[in-house]
Amino acid sequence: MTFNFVGIDHIQLAAPKGCEQEARSFFSDLLGWTEIPKPENLQKRGGVWFQCGTHQVHIGVQEDFVPATKAHPAFQVQHLAALRQYLIQNNVTVIDDDARAEENINRFYVNDPFGNRLEFMEMHL
Repeated sequence: MTFNFVGIDHIQLAAPKGCEQEARSFFSDLLGWTEIPKPENLQKRGGVWFQCGTHQVHIGVQEDFVPATKAHPAFQVQHLAALRQYLIQNNVTVIDDDARAEENINRFYVNDPFGNRLEFMEMHL
């Protein structure tokens, strides 16, 4: 093969029209991700973009929006227990999952404000 995959540039989560302020409240204000400007030619589509570590998370408007309740991104976190406690203190429902504990992976799920499933995980060596 003459091509080579180098990684993931961004993920996109769908959200309903008018989602921008609620997305900012959750992803920027609560999670602390930095909002990044969308290219001018894409701004008319709505939505909002964020930086998460070395990757981008794009919240895109979908007219016939239905939340992704099974498919999900998984975010690697340092100090996962502290994030879990922080989210609980901020009234975010945390769904614990120990299915990968034998692999030394701790993880839990939350739903974003639009019902999309998000996984947060930490690997212990």
